[in-house]
Amino acid sequence: MDVLYFAWVRERIGVPRESVETQADTVAGLVEELRGREERYAVAFSDLSALRVALDQELAEFDAPLDGVREVAFFPPMTGG
Repeated sequence: MDVLYFAWVRERIGVPRESVETQADTVAGLVEELRGREERYAVAFSDLSALRVALDQELAEFDAPLDGVREVAFFPPMTGG
């Protein structure tokens, strides 16, 4: 699946997107796999309360299943203005 990173998440990880093969069943499981890759991922995903996630361009929760998902996007909360 494609994993996209936006704003400071992209800055901390160092790439805007990557193709990831995962054994994870949920977004939380994917995050755990990513955290285990390198320190830069661990730092980016250290505080999930500061992140939002979208699955195939639809907002989702971290306990959402990944079955059939083609794209996962991580980004900070958006504010109006």
